[in-house]
Amino acid sequence: MTVLLVVLGAAVGAPLRYLTDRAVQARYGSSFPWGTLTVNVVGSLVLGALVGAPAGPAVGALLGTGFCGALTTYSTFGYETLRLARDGARRWALANALGSVLAGLAAASAGYALARALFG
Repeated sequence: MTVLLVVLGAAVGAPLRYLTDRAVQARYGSSFPWGTLTVNVVGSLVLGALVGAPAGPAVGALLGTGFCGALTTYSTFGYETLRLARDGARRWALANALGSVLAGLAAASAGYALARALFG
């Protein structure tokens, strides 16, 4: 049953990641990976809220492992950061690395705080 919940969450998270990344990149038209940054920050916010809420293991499997696991992407973040550096945009690479980590931690903290305020 748990595996099915993970698969269901991932079936929503993965296409949402792709569509969000494409929409954000099309809007900004930049070599900076705004789409990946967006999905990673949103996923961190959702996961932080999930940790702060009274959610059972089934919800954790569905939303945490499945949805957030498929929505967020560390490998793409790493690749895009290296691509920026390799292409000579070292400051953008540094901004992406630091910004992604700091924004992800801030979003997870905000999600956690929000869930604790709402649920208790």
